[in-house]
Amino acid sequence: MSIFVDENTRVVVQGLTGGQGRFHGLRNRAYGTQVVAGVTPGKGGQDVEGIPIFDTVAEAVAATGANASFVSVPPRGAPAAILEAAVAGIPFVVCITEGIPAHDEARVYNTLVGSHPGTRLLGPNCPGIISPGKCNIGITAGEIALPGGPVGIVSRSGTLTYQALYELKQLGVGVTTCAGIGGDPVPGTNFVDCLAAFQADPDTRAIALFGEIGGSEEEKAADFIAKEVDKPVVAYIAGVTAPAGKKMGHAGAIISGSQGTAQAKMSALADAGVHVVNNPTEAGEKMAEIVAAL
Repeated sequence: MSIFVDENTRVVVQGLTGGQGRFHGLRNRAYGTQVVAGVTPGKGGQDVEGIPIFDTVAEAVAATGANASFVSVPPRGAPAAILEAAVAGIPFVVCITEGIPAHDEARVYNTLVGSHPGTRLLGPNCPGIISPGKCNIGITAGEIALPGGPVGIVSRSGTLTYQALYELKQLGVGVTTCAGIGGDPVPGTNFVDCLAAFQADPDTRAIALFGEIGGSEEEKAADFIAKEVDKPVVAYIAGVTAPAGKKMGHAGAIISGSQGTAQAKMSALADAGVHVVNNPTEAGEKMAEIVAAL
């Protein structure tokens, strides 16, 4: 199995007529994902290499039965695009957009929770999600992912998402689903959401977690793992040498005083029984060892 998406997922790309939306939307389709529609206001009736364009998400859903959205829209328009998908009844929305102001992210998140609880947002500022061999929504290269499981991956960092997939592929270890949750301060989906889904998925038998400095999501994940997860978990936390007060790439990756340090996160995870490693290559090697013993 997989979490959140599978071979039956039908995707509408919001922004398919733009440069990034077209490039990645067509790559997703070439991978085998069912990309059934695009949405660009004012361009309804056109098409992108055979994919019909609609003016609104509601029209696209009515015509194609789309049940997932890929938002590739600039920061100014992305919050409205996410909410438009939710209003149209889309249950799963992936937003790759970087640079959305934190207050807009918070407003969208709270609106989804309060008014559209049936819609899950992955992102923003994330690489998306891939269930290898079944569905790829976002900007992850499908070539680096080996299908078949039994490992589920969740990562705050896009680059580490890619390395995690490739490290496992080189070792012959397959992946059920890899979810990049993004590094912004207000993610639509967090570590605990993904851990709960992986715990419930019978085909995911081990979990890799890639975190980074800033915030307290990894500590929350450690608490959840200790109480709710009985599958082996391997974790790597980036930013061990990061100085306090220095933002490291992601808006959420900043240490404030003694809060959010890599060491604190690593200690919390280790106390929860997680196999904490020192670099992504070690993560792959440890996971291969665990899988071999399953």
